Amino acid sequence: MSLVEDVTKRRGGRDARRTLRSTAIPMSKAAVRPGMEGGQYKPLKDADMVRIHQTALKLLNDVGLARAIPSCIEAMTARGCFMRDNGRLCIPPALVEDILASCAKNFVLHARKPELDMEPWGNKVYFGTAGAAVHVVDIASNSYRESYLADLYDAARIVDTCEHIHFFQRCLTARDMLNGHDLDINTLYASLAGTQKHVGTSMVEPAHVDECLQILHYVAGGEKKWRERPFVSQSNCFVVPPLNFAEDACACLEVAARGGMPVLLLSAAQAGATAPAALAGTVVQAVAECLAGLVYINCVVPGAIAIWGPWPFVSDLRTGAMSGGSGEQALITSACAQMGHYFGLTVGSAAGMCDAKMPDIQAGYEKGLTAGISAMTGINLMYESAGMHASLLGFCLESLLIDNDMLGAINRNVRGIEVTEDTLSLDVITETCLEGPGHYLGSNQTLTMMQTEYIYPAMANRMSPKEWNEAGKPDILAKAIAKKTEILSTYYPEYIPLEIDAVIRAHHDIKLPREMMEIGDPRWMK
Repeated sequence: MSLVEDVTKRRGGRDARRTLRSTAIPMSKAAVRPGMEGGQYKPLKDADMVRIHQTALKLLNDVGLARAIPSCIEAMTARGCFMRDNGRLCIPPALVEDILASCAKNFVLHARKPELDMEPWGNKVYFGTAGAAVHVVDIASNSYRESYLADLYDAARIVDTCEHIHFFQRCLTARDMLNGHDLDINTLYASLAGTQKHVGTSMVEPAHVDECLQILHYVAGGEKKWRERPFVSQSNCFVVPPLNFAEDACACLEVAARGGMPVLLLSAAQAGATAPAALAGTVVQAVAECLAGLVYINCVVPGAIAIWGPWPFVSDLRTGAMSGGSGEQALITSACAQMGHYFGLTVGSAAGMCDAKMPDIQAGYEKGLTAGISAMTGINLMYESAGMHASLLGFCLESLLIDNDMLGAINRNVRGIEVTEDTLSLDVITETCLEGPGHYLGSNQTLTMMQTEYIYPAMANRMSPKEWNEAGKPDILAKAIAKKTEILSTYYPEYIPLEIDAVIRAHHDIKLPREMMEIGDPRWMK
């Protein structure tokens, strides 16, 4: 018997593996898919969650919230809330418990394409963008510039192609929109034009919410169809920490809920500034504020679709500046996710941000740390998970593609290891050792599990040093730049049909030129 391995079989096995890797498989059999179940990481003990809950209830009953608008006071006092002499609206514990027992749970967040619908309950995890960055990272000049409406449309188009970014929430502020009306209407339009995934956005005045609903009715094919499958949610900072209602946001919240729009009840305090420096205290305040929002919206619209959104951020106490890429950020986001599960709510919070200004080594470890740990708690909706830099001040289109790789790898860890008779591999090991070549490279199991057990990066480089050198030492950022340019110069989805687009433009002041939504966009022509 020859002891020399038949290398032709090795080459054949490699070719077979390449063929299988390039062959599409059903999403249900993929190594990762939207809604993988986490829950492995739990920074809070059961007793900790009970104490946080009890402390939050005491705050709501004894301290309450200031600056409630009249409609809020009317709706909540009708259910047993009460006003103190200092003007603060207080919520009795029994009402909080009643609302937790009766509020909407296990609801679908729809996309315009049903296959992209999300089921964010239990420990299922979905990744998305978010934020209101006022700058775009300009890789070519290693600098920042103002963000524009066209950038938002471009971000939506890129996210539409990213397998591991499951929803698109407004990620930057269009600085070329000169007033709140233009910003709200055109942010919604540009997002809808670029992606058919679930969209999140926000509005600053109730009249703008009404106008956005009109646009959504056009796109959906009527109000009835919109209410059956609402594919846009409103991100609403209804509270100004610590424990103050935000009057304008509350008015918008009520209009959105009555219009059938899912709402994200968002509290965004900063530890050491607008929340206690103690991390447990920051979580207590976030829980109290978001429970108040849940009671409020259910008093106004019982059963409203509401995402419970504690988003506490971290301060670098040396300077007071926000630190979105810190280890403490991963801790408090994870703790808030745990509290959401404790209440049985759909919980959305922020992770995957970084303090780094560019997509560099610092950005990589900060994003991987915060997104990875938070995902392992089973957070239902992870906002800010892709593209964000400079503690939410900067947004990078290239980072969307790099972070898409990262989120895929994180999702594989969320999925974990399935132990079955087949995966224990007793027969495979036995046959390989006793009858086979002594390795598993060409085995049927290896070939069949290439895509069901493993995930492969699109941007990252796994070449050997020799291959990398021979290929010209390719760089991940250069690859992301090339891929971004390819997408933006060729990918123009027609998600708003021409006839619907004409109706919308006839009734609303849409600023994104139609020619920028078609192949031949002058920004991307060579």
